[in-house]
Amino acid sequence: MNKKIVIIGAGTMGNGIAHTFAQTGYEVSLVDVSQDALDRGLKTITSNLDRIIAKGNLTEDQKSATLNRISTFTQLEDAAKEADLIVEAATENIDLKLKIFRQMDELSPENCILATNTSSISITKIASVTSRPHKVIGMHFMNPVPIMKLVEIIKGYSTSKETFDEIYELSKALGKVPVEVNDYPGFVANRILMPMINEAIETLYNGVAGVEEIDTVMKLGMAHPMGPLQLADFIGLDVCLAILNVMHDGFKNPKYAPCPLLVNMVTAGKMGIKSGEGFYDYSESKKAEKVARAFMK
Repeated sequence: MNKKIVIIGAGTMGNGIAHTFAQTGYEVSLVDVSQDALDRGLKTITSNLDRIIAKGNLTEDQKSATLNRISTFTQLEDAAKEADLIVEAATENIDLKLKIFRQMDELSPENCILATNTSSISITKIASVTSRPHKVIGMHFMNPVPIMKLVEIIKGYSTSKETFDEIYELSKALGKVPVEVNDYPGFVANRILMPMINEAIETLYNGVAGVEEIDTVMKLGMAHPMGPLQLADFIGLDVCLAILNVMHDGFKNPKYAPCPLLVNMVTAGKMGIKSGEGFYDYSESKKAEKVARAFMK
Protein backbone atom coordinates (compact mmCIF):
# COMPACT_ATOMS: atom_id res chain seq x y z
CA MET A 1 0.00 0.00 0.00
CA ASN A 2 3.02 2.32 0.00
CA LYS A 3 2.70 3.20 -3.68
CA LYS A 4 2.14 6.86 -4.43
CA ILE A 5 -0.55 7.34 -7.05
CA VAL A 6 -1.12 10.48 -9.12
CA ILE A 7 -4.36 10.97 -11.07
CA ILE A 8 -4.48 13.69 -13.73
CA GLY A 9 -7.99 15.04 -14.28
CA ALA A 10 -10.70 15.53 -11.64
CA GLY A 11 -13.64 14.97 -14.00
CA THR A 12 -15.99 11.99 -14.10
CA MET A 13 -13.33 9.35 -14.75
CA GLY A 14 -10.49 10.99 -12.82
CA ASN A 15 -12.42 11.49 -9.59
CA GLY A 16 -13.78 7.95 -9.86
CA ILE A 17 -10.27 6.52 -10.26
CA ALA A 18 -8.98 8.65 -7.36
CA HIS A 19 -11.93 7.50 -5.21
CA THR A 20 -11.21 3.83 -6.00
CA PHE A 21 -7.49 4.02 -5.19
CA ALA A 22 -8.06 6.02 -1.99
CA GLN A 23 -10.84 3.75 -0.73
CA THR A 24 -8.54 0.77 -1.28
CA GLY A 25 -5.86 2.37 0.91
CA TYR A 26 -3.54 4.17 -1.51
CA GLU A 27 -2.25 7.71 -1.05
CA VAL A 28 -3.57 9.70 -4.02
CA SER A 29 -2.58 13.04 -5.51
CA LEU A 30 -5.38 14.42 -7.70
CA VAL A 31 -4.25 16.99 -10.28
CA ASP A 32 -6.28 19.43 -12.38
CA VAL A 33 -5.70 22.86 -13.90
CA SER A 34 -8.01 24.70 -11.50
CA GLN A 35 -8.93 24.47 -7.83
CA ASP A 36 -12.61 24.73 -8.83
CA ALA A 37 -12.33 21.52 -10.86
CA LEU A 38 -10.60 19.82 -7.94
CA ASP A 39 -13.28 20.99 -5.51
CA ARG A 40 -16.01 19.65 -7.81
CA GLY A 41 -14.17 16.34 -8.03
CA LEU A 42 -13.89 16.05 -4.25
CA LYS A 43 -17.57 16.94 -3.88
CA THR A 44 -18.48 14.12 -6.26
CA ILE A 45 -16.26 11.65 -4.38
CA THR A 46 -17.87 12.69 -1.09
CA SER A 47 -21.38 12.22 -2.54
CA ASN A 48 -20.46 8.80 -3.92
CA LEU A 49 -19.00 7.72 -0.57
CA ASP A 50 -22.23 8.83 1.12
CA ARG A 51 -24.19 6.60 -1.29
CA ILE A 52 -22.02 3.64 -0.32
CA ILE A 53 -22.61 4.42 3.38
CA ALA A 54 -26.38 4.57 2.76
CA LYS A 55 -26.20 1.04 1.33
CA GLY A 56 -24.40 -0.18 4.47
CA ASN A 57 -21.13 -0.95 2.70
CA LEU A 58 -18.96 1.75 4.30
CA THR A 59 -18.64 3.49 7.67
CA GLU A 60 -18.23 7.21 8.37
CA ASP A 61 -14.70 6.51 9.64
CA GLN A 62 -13.81 4.74 6.38
CA LYS A 63 -15.22 7.66 4.42
CA SER A 64 -13.05 10.12 6.39
CA ALA A 65 -9.99 7.92 5.93
CA THR A 66 -10.63 7.72 2.19
CA LEU A 67 -10.95 11.50 1.81
CA ASN A 68 -7.84 12.06 3.97
CA ARG A 69 -5.79 9.96 1.54
CA ILE A 70 -6.56 12.38 -1.33
CA SER A 71 -4.40 15.49 -1.78
CA THR A 72 -5.10 18.02 -4.53
CA PHE A 73 -2.67 19.90 -6.78
CA THR A 74 -2.94 22.39 -9.63
CA GLN A 75 0.70 21.81 -10.67
CA LEU A 76 1.78 18.38 -11.90
CA GLU A 77 5.41 18.98 -10.93
CA ASP A 78 4.40 19.28 -7.27
CA ALA A 79 2.47 15.99 -7.35
CA ALA A 80 4.73 13.86 -9.57
CA LYS A 81 8.09 14.16 -7.78
CA GLU A 82 7.81 10.84 -5.91
CA ALA A 83 5.06 9.13 -7.92
CA ASP A 84 5.12 5.37 -8.50
CA LEU A 85 2.19 5.48 -10.93
CA ILE A 86 0.55 8.35 -12.80
CA VAL A 87 -2.85 7.73 -14.39
CA GLU A 88 -3.91 10.31 -16.98
CA ALA A 89 -7.69 10.76 -17.16
CA ALA A 90 -8.01 13.94 -19.22
CA THR A 91 -10.37 14.60 -22.13
CA GLU A 92 -10.27 12.14 -25.05
CA ASN A 93 -8.11 14.41 -27.21
CA ILE A 94 -4.88 13.09 -28.72
CA ASP A 95 -3.00 16.41 -28.75
CA LEU A 96 -3.85 17.08 -25.11
CA LYS A 97 -2.84 13.57 -24.07
CA LEU A 98 0.51 13.78 -25.88
CA LYS A 99 1.22 17.12 -24.20
CA ILE A 100 0.38 15.69 -20.78
CA PHE A 101 2.51 12.58 -21.34
CA ARG A 102 5.52 14.68 -22.27
CA GLN A 103 5.08 16.48 -18.94
CA MET A 104 4.53 13.23 -17.04
CA ASP A 105 7.73 11.81 -18.52
CA GLU A 106 9.74 14.92 -17.72
CA LEU A 107 8.50 15.46 -14.16
CA SER A 108 8.26 11.94 -12.69
CA PRO A 109 10.96 9.53 -11.42
CA GLU A 110 12.52 7.08 -13.92
CA ASN A 111 10.83 4.08 -12.31
CA CYS A 112 7.33 5.63 -12.45
CA ILE A 113 4.77 3.86 -14.63
CA LEU A 114 2.78 6.19 -16.90
CA ALA A 115 -0.79 4.99 -17.56
CA THR A 116 -3.67 6.44 -19.56
CA ASN A 117 -7.39 5.92 -19.12
CA THR A 118 -7.96 6.56 -22.84
CA SER A 119 -10.94 4.69 -24.25
CA SER A 120 -9.65 4.49 -27.82
CA ILE A 121 -6.35 6.28 -28.54
CA SER A 122 -3.23 4.26 -29.38
CA ILE A 123 -1.04 3.46 -26.37
CA THR A 124 1.90 3.06 -28.76
CA LYS A 125 1.39 6.58 -30.11
CA ILE A 126 1.11 8.03 -26.60
CA ALA A 127 4.23 6.12 -25.48
CA SER A 128 6.21 7.40 -28.48
CA VAL A 129 6.48 10.92 -27.01
CA THR A 130 8.12 9.64 -23.81
CA SER A 131 11.62 8.38 -23.01
CA ARG A 132 10.16 5.25 -21.36
CA PRO A 133 7.73 3.54 -23.76
CA HIS A 134 8.32 0.25 -21.91
CA LYS A 135 6.66 1.82 -18.84
CA VAL A 136 3.60 3.23 -20.65
CA ILE A 137 0.32 1.29 -20.50
CA GLY A 138 -3.43 1.70 -20.83
CA MET A 139 -5.76 1.34 -17.82
CA HIS A 140 -9.23 1.79 -19.28
CA PHE A 141 -11.63 1.94 -16.33
CA MET A 142 -15.39 1.82 -16.88
CA ASN A 143 -17.84 4.48 -15.70
CA PRO A 144 -18.88 4.68 -12.86
CA VAL A 145 -15.40 3.63 -11.73
CA PRO A 146 -16.15 2.79 -8.06
CA ILE A 147 -18.88 0.34 -9.14
CA MET A 148 -17.79 -1.18 -12.46
CA LYS A 149 -15.42 -4.14 -12.12
CA LEU A 150 -13.78 -4.18 -15.55
CA VAL A 151 -10.41 -2.62 -16.37
CA GLU A 152 -9.00 -3.09 -19.87
CA ILE A 153 -5.21 -3.34 -19.52
CA ILE A 154 -3.80 -2.29 -22.89
CA LYS A 155 -0.24 -3.07 -23.92
CA GLY A 156 1.49 -0.69 -26.31
CA TYR A 157 4.02 -2.05 -28.82
CA SER A 158 6.88 -1.51 -26.34
CA THR A 159 5.11 -2.07 -23.00
CA SER A 160 7.28 -4.44 -20.93
CA LYS A 161 6.01 -7.63 -19.31
CA GLU A 162 7.10 -6.23 -15.94
CA THR A 163 4.95 -3.12 -16.43
CA PHE A 164 1.98 -5.18 -17.60
CA ASP A 165 2.25 -7.64 -14.71
CA GLU A 166 2.48 -4.85 -12.13
CA ILE A 167 -0.58 -3.01 -13.43
CA TYR A 168 -2.51 -6.27 -13.82
CA GLU A 169 -1.89 -7.18 -10.17
CA LEU A 170 -2.55 -3.61 -9.01
CA SER A 171 -5.94 -3.68 -10.75
CA LYS A 172 -6.83 -6.87 -8.88
CA ALA A 173 -5.74 -5.22 -5.61
CA LEU A 174 -8.31 -2.49 -6.36
CA GLY A 175 -11.00 -5.16 -6.49
CA LYS A 176 -11.26 -4.93 -10.27
CA VAL A 177 -11.22 -7.62 -12.95
CA PRO A 178 -8.36 -6.80 -15.36
CA VAL A 179 -8.54 -8.04 -18.95
CA GLU A 180 -5.48 -8.09 -21.23
CA VAL A 181 -6.05 -6.23 -24.50
CA ASN A 182 -3.75 -5.39 -27.41
CA ASP A 183 -3.32 -1.91 -28.85
CA TYR A 184 -5.80 -1.38 -31.70
CA PRO A 185 -8.29 1.48 -32.14
CA GLY A 186 -11.17 1.23 -29.67
CA PHE A 187 -9.52 -1.76 -27.91
CA VAL A 188 -12.32 -4.30 -27.15
CA ALA A 189 -15.04 -2.46 -25.22
CA ASN A 190 -15.49 0.49 -27.55
CA ARG A 191 -14.70 -1.37 -30.75
CA ILE A 192 -17.86 -3.38 -30.09
CA LEU A 193 -19.94 -0.83 -28.15
CA MET A 194 -19.55 2.29 -30.31
CA PRO A 195 -20.69 0.73 -33.61
CA MET A 196 -23.77 -0.51 -31.74
CA ILE A 197 -24.50 2.97 -30.37
CA ASN A 198 -23.83 4.50 -33.79
CA GLU A 199 -26.21 2.00 -35.42
CA ALA A 200 -28.89 2.88 -32.87
CA ILE A 201 -28.45 6.55 -33.82
CA GLU A 202 -28.63 5.61 -37.52
CA THR A 203 -31.85 3.68 -36.79
CA LEU A 204 -33.32 6.82 -35.21
CA TYR A 205 -31.94 9.03 -38.02
CA ASN A 206 -33.57 6.80 -40.66
CA GLY A 207 -36.96 6.94 -38.93
CA VAL A 208 -37.16 3.22 -38.17
CA ALA A 209 -38.30 3.87 -34.59
CA GLY A 210 -38.28 6.52 -31.88
CA VAL A 211 -35.82 7.04 -29.02
CA GLU A 212 -37.78 5.16 -26.35
CA GLU A 213 -38.73 2.39 -28.77
CA ILE A 214 -35.11 1.72 -29.77
CA ASP A 215 -33.95 1.67 -26.15
CA THR A 216 -36.87 -0.55 -25.10
CA VAL A 217 -36.05 -3.12 -27.79
CA MET A 218 -32.46 -3.39 -26.58
CA LYS A 219 -33.39 -3.46 -22.89
CA LEU A 220 -36.18 -6.01 -23.12
CA GLY A 221 -35.01 -7.94 -26.18
CA MET A 222 -31.28 -8.07 -25.48
CA ALA A 223 -31.27 -7.73 -21.66
CA HIS A 224 -29.18 -4.57 -21.72
CA PRO A 225 -29.43 -2.61 -18.44
CA MET A 226 -29.95 0.60 -20.40
CA GLY A 227 -30.69 1.30 -24.04
CA PRO A 228 -27.92 2.44 -26.43
CA LEU A 229 -29.26 5.99 -26.80
CA GLN A 230 -29.52 6.47 -23.04
CA LEU A 231 -26.04 4.97 -22.70
CA ALA A 232 -24.70 7.39 -25.31
CA ASP A 233 -26.13 10.28 -23.29
CA PHE A 234 -24.53 8.84 -20.15
CA ILE A 235 -21.11 8.46 -21.79
CA GLY A 236 -21.34 11.87 -23.49
CA LEU A 237 -22.17 12.28 -27.17
CA ASP A 238 -18.93 14.22 -27.68
CA VAL A 239 -16.97 11.26 -26.26
CA CYS A 240 -18.86 8.81 -28.50
CA LEU A 241 -18.07 10.99 -31.52
CA ALA A 242 -14.39 11.25 -30.58
CA ILE A 243 -14.05 7.46 -30.21
CA LEU A 244 -15.82 6.78 -33.53
CA ASN A 245 -13.52 9.29 -35.23
CA VAL A 246 -10.45 7.54 -33.78
CA MET A 247 -11.67 4.17 -35.06
CA HIS A 248 -12.71 5.56 -38.45
CA ASP A 249 -9.30 7.17 -38.85
CA GLY A 250 -7.42 4.14 -37.53
CA PHE A 251 -9.17 1.44 -39.57
CA LYS A 252 -10.17 3.54 -42.63
CA ASN A 253 -13.37 1.50 -42.65
CA PRO A 254 -16.69 3.28 -43.41
CA LYS A 255 -18.55 1.14 -40.88
CA TYR A 256 -17.02 3.29 -38.13
CA ALA A 257 -18.11 6.60 -39.72
CA PRO A 258 -20.22 8.54 -37.19
CA CYS A 259 -23.88 9.11 -38.03
CA PRO A 260 -24.58 12.66 -39.30
CA LEU A 261 -27.19 13.06 -36.55
CA LEU A 262 -24.52 12.44 -33.89
CA VAL A 263 -22.19 14.98 -35.53
CA ASN A 264 -24.97 17.59 -35.67
CA MET A 265 -25.99 17.04 -32.05
CA VAL A 266 -22.43 17.49 -30.79
CA THR A 267 -22.01 20.58 -32.98
CA ALA A 268 -25.21 21.98 -31.44
CA GLY A 269 -23.87 21.37 -27.94
CA LYS A 270 -26.26 18.51 -27.14
CA MET A 271 -23.82 16.24 -25.28
CA GLY A 272 -26.21 14.17 -23.16
CA ILE A 273 -26.44 14.30 -19.36
CA LYS A 274 -23.47 16.66 -19.02
CA SER A 275 -25.19 19.38 -21.07
CA GLY A 276 -28.71 18.64 -19.84
CA GLU A 277 -29.95 17.30 -23.17
CA GLY A 278 -29.10 14.60 -25.69
CA PHE A 279 -31.57 11.98 -26.85
CA TYR A 280 -33.34 12.63 -23.55
CA ASP A 281 -34.11 15.81 -21.61
CA TYR A 282 -32.30 15.89 -18.25
CA SER A 283 -33.49 19.30 -17.06
CA GLU A 284 -35.72 17.74 -14.39
CA SER A 285 -34.28 14.23 -13.93
CA LYS A 286 -31.05 12.35 -14.69
CA LYS A 287 -33.00 9.12 -15.28
CA ALA A 288 -33.82 9.53 -18.98
CA GLU A 289 -37.55 9.76 -18.25
CA LYS A 290 -38.35 12.36 -20.89
CA VAL A 291 -37.40 12.26 -24.58
CA ALA A 292 -35.71 15.44 -25.85
CA ARG A 293 -38.03 17.83 -27.65
CA ALA A 294 -36.24 17.30 -31.00
CA PHE A 295 -37.28 13.61 -30.95
CA MET A 296 -40.82 13.91 -29.64
CA LYS A 297 -43.46 12.56 -31.97
